[in-house]
Amino acid sequence: MHSALQRAWSGRGPLALLLLPLAGLFGLLAALRRWLYANGRLHAAHLPVPVVVVGNVVAGGAGKTPVVAALVEHLQAAGLRPGVISRGHGRRANDCREVRAQDLADVAGDEPLLIARRCAVPVFVAPRRVDAARALLARYPDTQVLVSDDGLQHLAMARDIEICVFDDRGIGNGWLLPAGPLREPWPRHADLVLHPPGALGLDGFRLRRALAAEAVRADGTRRALADFLVEPQLVALAGIARPEAFFAMLQAAGLVLARCIALPDHHDFDARPVMLSPNDCVMCTEKDAVKLWRWAPQAWAVPLVLEIEPGFWTAFDGLLDGLLVAKLSSRDGSQTA
Repeated sequence: MHSALQRAWSGRGPLALLLLPLAGLFGLLAALRRWLYANGRLHAAHLPVPVVVVGNVVAGGAGKTPVVAALVEHLQAAGLRPGVISRGHGRRANDCREVRAQDLADVAGDEPLLIARRCAVPVFVAPRRVDAARALLARYPDTQVLVSDDGLQHLAMARDIEICVFDDRGIGNGWLLPAGPLREPWPRHADLVLHPPGALGLDGFRLRRALAAEAVRADGTRRALADFLVEPQLVALAGIARPEAFFAMLQAAGLVLARCIALPDHHDFDARPVMLSPNDCVMCTEKDAVKLWRWAPQAWAVPLVLEIEPGFWTAFDGLLDGLLVAKLSSRDGSQTA
């Protein structure tokens, strides 16, 4: 059913038309919810530091987490102290906790764990993002900026900068769920928009995704991607929103794949192990590696490299500078009062 919907969302065929009345109802409910927040009937929690939300309006994921990591690294390079919050989708635990590099993905979530390991930054997860934010600020009161991995539709938490990320699907057929892929109507306000060059009809800044030149193993060993051209039993594995995109990137790099294993997003390798042959040379995404390495430390993770249009960073810094002055001075004043 999922694959049928994915196909239907690329056009306005019979299945999409059949689901259009449900999309209308979905749109009315979403609009009512937005109205309740906009008019103060529902309360949005405000935080004492700038909050940057990185999300998308298209169901199924659009590569938000690598953008979050890029933002965190940009903030760190500028001498700022960022923190990251997330729901930790796919984890078994349901508490509010700090994510540490040695944690397991089933309690921390694969994407928060990836960010904690890659960026060495405070990361907190909770069912309600505002709870994660408050816990992070209590534990790390010198945090200057909060970056939320996902949460564009989480209106219970006020935000200062919204970044909407698209992949090459763009807005699909332009219809709301379930007749189309949109969680809310587009266009809608967003401070910054990132999209690949191939996504048509979108304004904003260009984002290119490419595979890194090297793959890495659990023990830190690195190997040039070009070295895998001679591997006779190369198996690609991906448990992300669109596994086929990862497989296509490997093949575009010239790798010959003996087998492709497409798994559901946030696949739980503990509950549902994947059968691999000792002769398999396994390649996976970084997101999968934080879980798979526990069982297959010999697997090679291929990081994703982002190339973001320079104008995006100029625009982002311009938005953030004013917020830092206003919020942090207000915060310091309230603490000394």
